[in-house]
Amino acid sequence: MAVLAGSLFTGGGVIAKPAGRLEIVEIITAKGRARFQVEIAATRAEQQRGLMFRKSLAPDQGMLFTYAKPQPAAFWMKNTLIPLDIIYIAPNGRVLSIVRNAQPHNEMPMPSGGPVLGVLEIAGGRAAQLGILPGDKVLHRIFPKG
Repeated sequence: MAVLAGSLFTGGGVIAKPAGRLEIVEIITAKGRARFQVEIAATRAEQQRGLMFRKSLAPDQGMLFTYAKPQPAAFWMKNTLIPLDIIYIAPNGRVLSIVRNAQPHNEMPMPSGGPVLGVLEIAGGRAAQLGILPGDKVLHRIFPKG
């Protein structure tokens, strides 16, 4: 299954408003804790819209895509205007893989490399700045506490 990053374009215009409720996601890294205020993209429409057509994303913000059950995922950057780091999160709440600085408008699918329960999109380059690596623990209500 492919989930597309970005926003919807309708004949009436671009929809680029926040997807849904805002929540906090923290990632425990070797450097400490990274904290993000994220929009939750839980519905199919929110996931299809994603961060498309956004002109900026603050360094401490992002979007969390959530799934009811673990599944492989692949994101692309069609209609996405800014570089993003795409962090695939395994069912155990650990970072499975990271696509760093995914380039705007790239339509090549970027797969997770295994089943995920969530995907976190943050501003391009932030994962490297914060030392986020595969295996790091992601803290959010949808992931196990252990």
